[in-house]
Amino acid sequence: MRRLVLTAVIVAVTAGMVAFGLAAYADRLTAPDPSGAVAEADLASVSGEPRIVFRSTAPGDGYGTVAMVPLADTDGARAFTGVACDRVDAVAQRASCLRTVRGVLTTFEADLYDESWQRIRSWPLPGIPSRTRLSDDGTLLTSTSFVTGHSYAGGAFSTETVVRALEPGRDDPGDIEQFALVVDGERVDVADRNMWGVTFVGGDEFYATAASASLGRTWLVRGDFATRTLTAVRTNAECPSISPDRTRVAYKVDRGGQHWGIAVLDLATGEEVELGESRSVDDQVEWLDDDTVLYGLPREDETGVSDVWALDLAPGATPRILVPLAWSPSVVR
Repeated sequence: MRRLVLTAVIVAVTAGMVAFGLAAYADRLTAPDPSGAVAEADLASVSGEPRIVFRSTAPGDGYGTVAMVPLADTDGARAFTGVACDRVDAVAQRASCLRTVRGVLTTFEADLYDESWQRIRSWPLPGIPSRTRLSDDGTLLTSTSFVTGHSYAGGAFSTETVVRALEPGRDDPGDIEQFALVVDGERVDVADRNMWGVTFVGGDEFYATAASASLGRTWLVRGDFATRTLTAVRTNAECPSISPDRTRVAYKVDRGGQHWGIAVLDLATGEEVELGESRSVDDQVEWLDDDTVLYGLPREDETGVSDVWALDLAPGATPRILVPLAWSPSVVR
């Protein structure tokens, strides 16, 4: 019996070592070559001014960690926080980080950091990190993770999107899939509903994505925490982002075959304008200001490397790289 127990322990430990080695090997496959690292700046100096916070994809030891650059010098030296994230969002006093914790068993978690990048809270995630947002006042945090599968493409996936209250005295809104979905005045109760991509407007109002594979529809929905409802506003809209002045919502639209463009909806007039980005943008858009949007695009010829692009809303505007070697941007003013 002792020999059997010893054998079982050896097998378990060996399997764990193999799993850990495979995870480390996968990291090496997705990380770029460490040559040509970017210049670094002092964290305290950048933290005190308007900035863009992002996940760095620059070669070197800082790959995959959160960094920031001043708005006044977005392609200059970057300050690294030392915090590794798959997705990040930041406001003035707080930051949200979704990350993969690799080991014998790979797990996933959502972490909340203070302005000094000290972790103050943590929650487990049921699957691969996808999206996160903080409200502008830092009182609400949302996270989306894949429960099954690992891509929005093809519709064969399941997500969990949870909203958490970060201040005492308010209950967590919880899983928004439990909210009532209303389309054309009728409640939709299909079993394969999925919700993701929350953007906070203020108060109890937010926007998000709702979808049903069986119905073949994706909606931009306006959410209300007080009534726990999601009301469809428009079809073929995913991963919304509210503008700083709260007058417009940007989102991605499917041009066919999971080739996503970027559109902006005027909330007062209902007019939708598709922007001049011909490449497929499978990301949640961020706003640089009221007239410019940001989004991440991977480089076709460099595995694991991406850039943050900027595009003005003016007709005929040309996309440009705003932050090279970066992903998952958030603007802190």
